[in-house]
Amino acid sequence: MGRTLGQHFAAALLAAVAVAGVPSPASAATLDQVASFGSNPGNLAMYAYRPDGLPAGAPAVVLLHGCTQNAAGYFARSGWRTFADRWRFALVLPEQRPGNNANSCFNWFETGDTRRDAGEALSVRQMVGHAVAAYGVDAGRVFVSGLSAGGAMSAVMLATYPDVFAAGSVVAGLPYRCATSLSTALTCQYVPPNRSPGSWGDLVRAAYPGYAGPRPRVAIWHGQSDYAVAPANGAELRDQFTDVLGVPDRPTATSALPGGTTLEVYGTDQVRLYRIAGMGHGLPVDPGTAPDQCGTAAPYFLDTICSAYHDAVFFGLAAG
Repeated sequence: MGRTLGQHFAAALLAAVAVAGVPSPASAATLDQVASFGSNPGNLAMYAYRPDGLPAGAPAVVLLHGCTQNAAGYFARSGWRTFADRWRFALVLPEQRPGNNANSCFNWFETGDTRRDAGEALSVRQMVGHAVAAYGVDAGRVFVSGLSAGGAMSAVMLATYPDVFAAGSVVAGLPYRCATSLSTALTCQYVPPNRSPGSWGDLVRAAYPGYAGPRPRVAIWHGQSDYAVAPANGAELRDQFTDVLGVPDRPTATSALPGGTTLEVYGTDQVRLYRIAGMGHGLPVDPGTAPDQCGTAAPYFLDTICSAYHDAVFFGLAAG
């Protein structure tokens, strides 16, 4: 308990991976830092990628890296660029600053950073607003995905801004407001509480009291041998978001996918849970050139299945 949360995550997530040697598409577009995008109360950095030929009214996906990672490494390894180029949507990549967290973890457990219109959550929301105003992306087709601490922050964004995000995915993450302090964060990471779906859902509903609009659809990914964020967190996330979306917490369909992956669908595809047998802590990728392959294998980018492809399809981004 004497170690910081960042140190615990750092044990699971190594230093940001180098991007050298990653093949790039034949494109002039680059990942660019955005100097100013709002008041930025969470003191985050913003990076954006707009593929060549990005049409007006294109979708956008917000990508949240894990601890000790950065925007450039996540962009290079995750596989999302492949589909942004193929299907013409923008990418927005928030980046944590070491001054906020020594190991560059998004502060998913700090109450000041996980409330609507405050802290890091508001900074990410302002990045979306900038992309809509400056790039002409469709405000009705904005999505979010993240890994580990970034996955937990993805759950934060889905809970606090259901009016902003149409859907999202949480990879090796934790339920919204599982923790509100360092000590409870460590408990949630390794031994998450087994709350009822209703009590998990109440935490999300309390994030935006009185909101009665549509809720984002959610995909959850978790390796069943994850040693850093217990696989039980995937089931608790499932309980949280099936309750919020008003669908039973029993799957309506189950199917086998590559890489030892079992997909469970809840309701009429409002919630998905991907369980990956034998996979540890990381983002599922599947290097190759087939239409459903992507990414580069590296520490915490694990060669199993291309999660970006399946998420892009789930989000409705797959043109044709």
